[in-house]
Amino acid sequence: MRALSMQIRVRRPKRQFLETLSPDGDIIDCVLSNQQPAFDHPLLEGKTPLDPPERPKGHNPAGMMSENFQLWSFSGESCPEGTIPIRRTTEHDMLRASSVRTFGRKLRKHVRRDTNNNGHEHAVGYVSGEQFYGAKASINVWAPLVSNQYEFSLSQMWVISGSFGDDLNTIEAGWQVSPELYGDGYPRFFTYWTNDAYQATGCYNLLCSGFVQTNNRIAIGAAISPTSAYNGGQFDISILVWKDPKHGNWWLEFGSGVLVGYWPSFLFTHLRDHASMVQFGGEVVNSEQSGSHTSTQMGSGHFAGEGFGKASYFRNLQVVDWDNNLIPLSNLKVLADHPSCYDIQGGINSVWGNYFYYGGPGRNVNCP
Repeated sequence: MRALSMQIRVRRPKRQFLETLSPDGDIIDCVLSNQQPAFDHPLLEGKTPLDPPERPKGHNPAGMMSENFQLWSFSGESCPEGTIPIRRTTEHDMLRASSVRTFGRKLRKHVRRDTNNNGHEHAVGYVSGEQFYGAKASINVWAPLVSNQYEFSLSQMWVISGSFGDDLNTIEAGWQVSPELYGDGYPRFFTYWTNDAYQATGCYNLLCSGFVQTNNRIAIGAAISPTSAYNGGQFDISILVWKDPKHGNWWLEFGSGVLVGYWPSFLFTHLRDHASMVQFGGEVVNSEQSGSHTSTQMGSGHFAGEGFGKASYFRNLQVVDWDNNLIPLSNLKVLADHPSCYDIQGGINSVWGNYFYYGGPGRNVNCP
């Protein structure tokens, strides 16, 4: 089953209705829903996507923007009913990868748990010690500078269960800039999952069997537009992940109430029941070996203390309880691995609820 779950889709899909060329060079294929990579999994063979579940109580799908846009759909493109949009993986994508074996996958130690993360640095807010059945946040979108092909900068939400050993389960969603994965510096909507601490299971987006997409308008892995500007317009995306009380699958909503799809519960061990931790925040890779810190930016590339319009933020942080209620966080903790390089400052008010500013430039006089 593990071998099947890691089959990377590198060929042109056989059963697409049409293709769209995005302004950023992506090719988006419209693929029959029941021919998407998820249905390569033996437990999904011959099945079709499930109907939408009951949303959490107290959920109001409203964001800073009435709609959230991706570059590929700027001219109103979408895929026909019964199909889903999939970003085509090309030969050039594969040639950029450090290895075919790890293409589309994170490596171990991508979750904040200590300060020795093999070059992965975080600034996160988190809650733990309870049973969580989902989480929601609005995430400010920027296009941070990434110094080289083998580094990335992302801002995401982690839904976590299990120990921080080999049985770690995570569901992840947010935006990322990854030149190795996508070949450019655009921020892109992404998902991830693993049930064994990033060892042999899981992948980004739809690059292996796992996530079941149900939406014909959102292309996972496609570029997000517009992005925020320093001292200018600010844009954010709303992401909600929650466990369907009826079937136990973990659903994903993006933007203003748009259901994207779900992770089947059988993909997981600990997350078949509930999450024990939720994290929100930024992560970068520091691959510099010369003794100098990378200048890859996190968030906007500016420190938390600069505030709105300058620093990046997460706002309206919430979790889903055992009764499918969306509720405010209690006891949010914040932590930065290297605050002289990237930092974080939390707060709460009546407009944004629980929120924090975070990020930084990486290399600077205090982070040489």
